[in-house]
Amino acid sequence: MADLDRTSIRTLADLRAAGHVPRPVRTEIRENLLAKLAAGEDPWPGLHGLDDTVVPQLERALLAGHDVILLGERGQGKTRLLRSLVGLLDEWTPVIEGSELGEHPLEPITVESRRRAAELGDALPVAWRHRDERYAEKLATPDTSVADLIGDVDPMKVAAGRSLGDPETIHFGLIPRSHRGIVAINELPDLAERIQVAMLNVMEERDIQVRGYVLRLPLDVLVVASANPEDYTNRGRIITPLKDRFGAEIRTHYPLEIADEIAVIRQEAELVATVPDALVEILARFTRELRESTAVDQRSGVSARFAIAGAETIAAAALHRATVRHEEHPVARVVDLHTAVDVLGGKIEFEVGEEGREQEILTHLLRTATAATVRERMRGIDFAPLIEALDGGTLVTTGDRVAAADVLASLPDLGDSTVYEEVAERLGATDEGERASAMELALEGLYLARKVGKESDGSETVYG
Repeated sequence: MADLDRTSIRTLADLRAAGHVPRPVRTEIRENLLAKLAAGEDPWPGLHGLDDTVVPQLERALLAGHDVILLGERGQGKTRLLRSLVGLLDEWTPVIEGSELGEHPLEPITVESRRRAAELGDALPVAWRHRDERYAEKLATPDTSVADLIGDVDPMKVAAGRSLGDPETIHFGLIPRSHRGIVAINELPDLAERIQVAMLNVMEERDIQVRGYVLRLPLDVLVVASANPEDYTNRGRIITPLKDRFGAEIRTHYPLEIADEIAVIRQEAELVATVPDALVEILARFTRELRESTAVDQRSGVSARFAIAGAETIAAAALHRATVRHEEHPVARVVDLHTAVDVLGGKIEFEVGEEGREQEILTHLLRTATAATVRERMRGIDFAPLIEALDGGTLVTTGDRVAAADVLASLPDLGDSTVYEEVAERLGATDEGERASAMELALEGLYLARKVGKESDGSETVYG
C-alpha cells in the first residue's frame, strides 16, 4: 500500500481509480515476507538463537499459507514470535468506514456492509486501518466462552426491536473481528474442549456459526497459537480435530548459544545501573546450568525471564548501594549476585526429591557459572603476585554496602605487576565502579579455584 495516497482516497470510487486490488491476508503475508527476504531485511527483529531452527520452519509455514501453533516451554519467545507477524502485514489497508469487521470496500461480507455498499455505490466511505489494529491476541483461560471468540446474540439489539432471526442482532467475537488480520491464542490447551470445537469451522471452512443462525461469513483470518508441552497432560489438551486443522506445529527452544542468551538479557532487561558484560554472562550461564540440572523439573523449563529478572535485580542492588554510599555511578558487582538467588528461587520448579535443598542447588550452580565465566574471560592472566600478596596477610573487603572506592583501596600493592591493568582491560573496565567489579570477579574466581580464602557474614565478604 506504500504507493497509494491515503489522504486522497476517501471513497470506493477513489480506491477503484487508484487501481487497488485486494489481497487475501495469507497472500499479503507471503508476498511481504518474500519481499523482505529478497531485500535482505530481517523479518523477525529482536529474536535470538532461532535463526537456523524455528524461523525457517515458520517462514515455510507462512509461505504455504498455513495456520501455525508454536509448542514450547515458558520463556522461549513464543509470544514475541507471534507478535512479530504484524510486521508482515501491509502498513495500511483500506476498510469500509464504520464496519464492525474491518471489511474491504471491494469485498463486504456482513449484511449491513453489503446493504451500505448497494445503497451508496462508489460513494461508500473508505477509512484506513494500521497493521497494528489487524492483530488480536487472546490469552486462553478456562472461563473463555464461545461468545468471546465467535460471537453471540446481542440482547440490546433484540430489545431495540429487531427479530431474533435477524443476523444483525449478532455481536461478533474476537475471531470475526480479526477479519483480514491475525488472531493469536496463547496457551491454547487452556480453552475448554467445547470452546475448541467452536473454532473448527473457523479453521477449516472459514466461517462461523452462532446459535443456529443461517450465517456464512467468508472470514479471511490467519489463526496462530501457542502452547506449553506439559499442557497436554497437566491442565488440558488440544482436541485432535483442532490440532489437525493447524497446518504447521513448530517446536520452539531456548537459545542454543551463550551469546544468544546474553543478547536476550541485554535486549529485554530494564537496568537501573550498569551491569558489566561478565556478570550478564554469569547469569546466562547460570540459567543454562539450571536447564541442564537433574535437580530442576525440566518439564516446566527455566524461562529466559529468569535471567532477565536476575539482571534487573543485581542492577537494583547496585543502585541501592550507590545511593547509600553516595556513589555517582552505580555498577553491579559479584557480591550482588546473591540477591538474584535470594529472590528468584521461586521461579524454578525443583524435582520432588530436592525439597529443602533449593538454596544449596542454586548457590552451587551460580558458583559453577561464575567459575566458567572467569576461566573464559581471564584465561592467561598471571595472578601469582596477587595470590602471594593475599597469602602474606592482606585482606580485601567487599560487600553489598561497601563502596567501589573502598574495595579498590583494600587491594594490596603489587609493585610492578600489571595484574590489575590486565583484568580491567580484559573486562573493559574504565571507571572506578567497573574496576571494582572486575577485581571482585577476579577474586571470586581465585576463591572458586581454591587459590585464596573467603569469609562472609552476610553483610561483608573478605578475601584473603
